[in-house]
Amino acid sequence: MGKIVKDLRYAIYSPLDGQPCADHDRASGEGVIPQEYILIKMEVISPFPPKMSALEGKKVYLAAATLRPETMYGQTNCWVLPDGKYGAYEINDTDVFILTKRAALNLAYQKLSRVPEKPTCLVELTGQDLIGLPLKSPLAFNDIIYTLPMLSVLTDKGTGIVTSVPSDSPDDYMALHDLKVKPAFRAKYGVKDEWVLPFEIIPIIHHPDFGDRSAEKICIEKKIKSQNEREKLDEAKKIIYKGGFYEGTMIAGEFTGMKVQEAKSLIRNKLLELEQAVVYSEPEKKVMSRSGDECVVALTDQWYITYGEQEWKKAAEECLAGMNLYSDETRHGFEHTLSWLNQWACSRSFGLGTRIPWDEEFLVESLSDSTLYMAYYTVAHFLQRGDMYGADQSSIKPEQLTDEVWDFLFVGGPYPKSSEISSSLLNKMKQEFEYWYPFDLRVSGKDLIQNHLTFCIYNHTAIMPKHHWPKGFRCNGHIMLNSEKMSKSTGNFRTLRQAIEEFSADATRFSLADAGDGMDDANFVFETANAAILRLTKEISWMEEVFAAESSLRSTPPTTYADRVFANEMNIAVKVTEKNYSEYMFREALKSGFYDLQAARDEYRLSCGAGGMNRDLLWRFMDIQTRLIAPICPHYAEYVWKELLKKDGYVVNAGWPEADSPDLTLKKANKYLQDCIVSMRKLMQKQVSGSKKGKTSMSNVQNKPTVGLIFVNEQYDGWKKECLNILQKKFDTSTCTFAPDQEILSELQKSEISQAGNFKQIQKLCMPFLRFKKDEVKTVGVQALDLKLPFGEIEVLVENMELIKRQLGLERLEVLSALDSDAVGRAGNHASVLNSNPPSPGNPTSIFF
Repeated sequence: MGKIVKDLRYAIYSPLDGQPCADHDRASGEGVIPQEYILIKMEVISPFPPKMSALEGKKVYLAAATLRPETMYGQTNCWVLPDGKYGAYEINDTDVFILTKRAALNLAYQKLSRVPEKPTCLVELTGQDLIGLPLKSPLAFNDIIYTLPMLSVLTDKGTGIVTSVPSDSPDDYMALHDLKVKPAFRAKYGVKDEWVLPFEIIPIIHHPDFGDRSAEKICIEKKIKSQNEREKLDEAKKIIYKGGFYEGTMIAGEFTGMKVQEAKSLIRNKLLELEQAVVYSEPEKKVMSRSGDECVVALTDQWYITYGEQEWKKAAEECLAGMNLYSDETRHGFEHTLSWLNQWACSRSFGLGTRIPWDEEFLVESLSDSTLYMAYYTVAHFLQRGDMYGADQSSIKPEQLTDEVWDFLFVGGPYPKSSEISSSLLNKMKQEFEYWYPFDLRVSGKDLIQNHLTFCIYNHTAIMPKHHWPKGFRCNGHIMLNSEKMSKSTGNFRTLRQAIEEFSADATRFSLADAGDGMDDANFVFETANAAILRLTKEISWMEEVFAAESSLRSTPPTTYADRVFANEMNIAVKVTEKNYSEYMFREALKSGFYDLQAARDEYRLSCGAGGMNRDLLWRFMDIQTRLIAPICPHYAEYVWKELLKKDGYVVNAGWPEADSPDLTLKKANKYLQDCIVSMRKLMQKQVSGSKKGKTSMSNVQNKPTVGLIFVNEQYDGWKKECLNILQKKFDTSTCTFAPDQEILSELQKSEISQAGNFKQIQKLCMPFLRFKKDEVKTVGVQALDLKLPFGEIEVLVENMELIKRQLGLERLEVLSALDSDAVGRAGNHASVLNSNPPSPGNPTSIFF
């Protein structure tokens, strides 16, 4: 198929292991790839200082790593770290590069060392030794530039040698500025005036927002005073580099007038052709192999899979678009990987693995292997006689599994007439594969998105027909223990067996389900496991008490408001939990199918009062809860099913419970009722305790209110109605955003209420309400703009008057309309409360006396 090639390429490499270091071979730095620079050969002009006298007769260069070759025209100097450690390393028989030991090691593995893989240091140097060296640098308009000190040079990135272009680099501009205006700073490092003062900014790129001297302008705008203001400089650098690259235009050199994006590669190629620069790569971040050594980038001759090839990448993207990934975070991870993945090294020199069939010098690298093993699983039982460990021998010999056989089984190839395997067995194997493929789901760790799982997509699209491409991946995070990383060395560690012995299988499963959903790291908490034991045991005790008290339960049909609400909550639990399980959101399933369901049962128990709970509803509750918790706590569920509910068979075979469609209006009505009771209770407590918090006198307790009046206004009217109509008109349901405030204000000015009165007064009245409602939409949704609730407030409160009276300890309660003037008169001396706190839809006003 031409998708595997052998070539010299840059790869992360372990010098200790002597082979490329793929992601699974790394102790740290998984996902890190080579970062390519070019090294600018800045020639040191002789005579050399005494410390470098051993280098006389050789061509000596300070090798500066850069990602921006297009800026080389504007060089004014070179930077080194004064106390940094450097060396003069032999590149070949004539050339010597001065750089850090780390960079020299990378070069040695990229065929840029006189002795391959062993950098040869002729002289050890410090940054101070290099200050003042005169240099002749490629493309620089200045014939001679000098090496100067910079305190922010990194020696663990690049080469520790940095070329300076103050026209376009805020860091370079401020460092050069500091040296120019601070004589004491120059004296500290022995910097002569003639190395610094004559050198001015050379404009080379026109930035659309910051002109020809972009670094200087942004430093002035951001009021950056010195090279030590790192945060400001980093922000400025990001702005200038991004704008300069994507929108900048060259105004110096032979490519004047050309866009920077186009000129960059041309200038790079010119430097390489003239041998004024070399290509250099290093890991973009530090990588440590599992063998304990720091990895380098090596130019290796090995086998590569050509991931990233245009047509193949399109097929992979098409496959991904049709897959169920269960979360946006997972999808973004795959999309990002497809955007950068290219030419993956698929071979290694030694270790565990399969020899590459056509080149047995190499083994298949672990992450490149087994990307189609799901297909093998469909026929593995035929090859191992049903033994998953392969302890038995099959009638099929390995050599009989030819390419023709696999093509027939997996990719619709012709029947392999030359095969010695019986036709009946081959057809059975093909039938098994066709039954199971394409696979609907593969569960794996999030760390494999950037390699193994993306390889799986690529390889399926290359080999399999489209109708056998993968259908779904569910990626999860790692697991923590009690909010800390699992670690044997610290003792924060449990095996599954240990957890089961300590907490039981069901409590362990309960805590694992509760540990987290999605790609976040799951957190197994001992307290949750222990609480699960108590909670499940307590639930069994409650069921036993219900069965013992069956005769006291209400056996009539469930018709009360509390009955309807409880039945509806069970319907909601069934539907929501089914959705959560189908999306593999186990914590959410535990919440909706256990915690929320129990909360609904407890609320029902409180709501029923003297009438008692309905027997049929409680039996249905126990049946539903047992089925919903069975996937998480199967042993508990089977015990309840058989021993308490006295059901036949097993709960795992009982099927999902049936449920009517949830009544969402009834759910909203019940939430309204419960919220009203809570707010009324707080109001009563405040009235009883008086103004002094926490102190309730005996006289106040004796004078506790016994009568309650609830005033309800079920619909907005007047100016509030007008405001809501305006907001409804100015709300975009597709983007869930409002029109600009000025547009809303203009609409208000045109309205009837504004035409009828003083607009400034109307504006003062309406604006707080408009802001309040806009904020409310963010929390509860567009229904906040409705003129009335989707249920009758008075009807709900009247039907539940006995519950409210019982909850608040009242002897008498009335529910009244705030629009009824006679009813308002019932408030007597408390009527002022209705004026200071008028009722509105969803917010009744209560008066107690």
